[in-house]
Amino acid sequence: MSRTQADLVKEKTKTEPSNVDSLPSKSVKGASFLILLQIGCRALAFIVNQILLRFLSPHILGLSAQLELFSISTLYFARESLRNALQHKPSDDEQTKTAEGVGREEEKGSDKAAVSYGTTRRMQEVVNLSHAAIAIGFPLTLAFTWLYLQKADTAVLESHHMRSSLYTYALATVIELLNEPAFNVARQEMMYATRASAEFLAFFTRALISCSVSIWVGVSGRNLGVLPFAVGQLGYAVTLNVLYFSNVYPVCARNAVSLLAKPITSSTDYFVSRFSRPLIKRTATLYGQNIFNQLLTYGDGYLIATFASLPSQGAYALASNYGGLLARIILQPIEESSRSLFGRLPASQPASKAKDTAILSQAKTHLTTLLRLYLLLSLFATCLGPPLAPILLRLVAGSRWTHTEAPAVLATYCYYIPLLAINGILEAFVSVVATDPQITRQTVWKVAFFGAFAGTGFLVLRVLGMGARGLVLANAVAMGLRICWSWAFVQGYLRSVGHGEGLRLGSLLPSTGSVAIGVAARGALVVLESGTGRYGGWGELLRCGLVAGVCVIGVGFFERDFLMGFVPVGLLERFPFLRRFTHRK
Repeated sequence: MSRTQADLVKEKTKTEPSNVDSLPSKSVKGASFLILLQIGCRALAFIVNQILLRFLSPHILGLSAQLELFSISTLYFARESLRNALQHKPSDDEQTKTAEGVGREEEKGSDKAAVSYGTTRRMQEVVNLSHAAIAIGFPLTLAFTWLYLQKADTAVLESHHMRSSLYTYALATVIELLNEPAFNVARQEMMYATRASAEFLAFFTRALISCSVSIWVGVSGRNLGVLPFAVGQLGYAVTLNVLYFSNVYPVCARNAVSLLAKPITSSTDYFVSRFSRPLIKRTATLYGQNIFNQLLTYGDGYLIATFASLPSQGAYALASNYGGLLARIILQPIEESSRSLFGRLPASQPASKAKDTAILSQAKTHLTTLLRLYLLLSLFATCLGPPLAPILLRLVAGSRWTHTEAPAVLATYCYYIPLLAINGILEAFVSVVATDPQITRQTVWKVAFFGAFAGTGFLVLRVLGMGARGLVLANAVAMGLRICWSWAFVQGYLRSVGHGEGLRLGSLLPSTGSVAIGVAARGALVVLESGTGRYGGWGELLRCGLVAGVCVIGVGFFERDFLMGFVPVGLLERFPFLRRFTHRK
């Protein structure tokens, strides 16, 4: 007779610590795949944008920003809470109940339920709950479409093919939601290569369609408005579905998992025998929080869409897209892969198991390293970014955008990027270790943070008249408050679980020498800025680039011990002379 599921669970528990050491490597590997994906997508987007900017006006870009915000908002409210809930590690009690329920179902010999413990059961839970996102998203899309048609300005709705573009975006949103079961299985099983290839090819399809149609429109003299962007979004959604399904379906078939909502068990822990009640409860808790996350993340888009003209919206969209390249290329993949490591952390009580202690140590080291690296990069962003940003924008976007708000907004955005980075990794930590009551408390605080953002936004837009640049300031205020709350939470968690040891701020800050080099470089760039126009765009870039290069080398020297920590030991053994640059042995 075959071994019972309970025996398999016991064996799994005994052997599980051996997998602990592989978690950071999996996280790093996953981050590498996702960073390569973002680099590929953003490099392609950069090339396409340079082509499109020759054919687009700020008016058209402003309309496309509105439709993109429409799609992002619908998708976020439909699926983000479910995605975050599925990343949560089940408690030991939940796993025990599941194992016992599996044993009972196996004894009954039911052939209508997914009865295997572990991969099969967890996968089916993921698939089933993913269908809830589809059920939520369809009526939400209809509601947002109706709301947009009711509230949009008449001038916006009378733009060429605006209604057709809106309906096409709505269709693409629904099609993209149909991909949720396959996507969540791929993420749960850490199928990073699959995700990277599928999302890159889908992104490539969107870029190819949008670019081709826009060029054809420009050459033929037609005016299709934002319809090229809408058709490209539809191609993206269809391609994404086809590629994810074709890669995930064989994995599900091997594990006897259906991509439909299949019954799991008749246990009371499942609603209608399909949906895990603990996951539903956590999703409901996260949903309120994610509403304010969305408002805080995209509140600038809502404000500028409400109070600014379409040309100003286009200028802000251009500046924020370029300013957010770093966040989308590097920060977002690092945060997502880090969630997989943080998700294995113990609950909010002192760690006693050897496995929990090892994972806690790895996660703390991972968090400390990232925060110090982010603060070091922040030095470059704040000292070098503002003077260089307008020069780079003039070179890549052309003179059409020079006289808009875009250069000033992009320069201001450089101060916002460090806050974005630090908040992202701290909230990634909080989202996977916080208990439901703690998440509820965070949601209450985020109500206050959104109030601060809205109040600051109203002040800078309506009272001070700062325009798009003021929105960056309002975002910075809200982000600073979120960082303070998350920092306090992380410190409290590490002290309670890690036996009194939290993060030390002093160990995260750049050295005094690095700060001095950064300040000196900023002063030199300000002096060079006074002579702008004498040497042409490329001459200015060369002069400023030399100053930036000296700054990077100087900071690299003062931070050599920390930076050499990223060099593999094998490389140091192969090239011993590298040890001269560091005290690392």
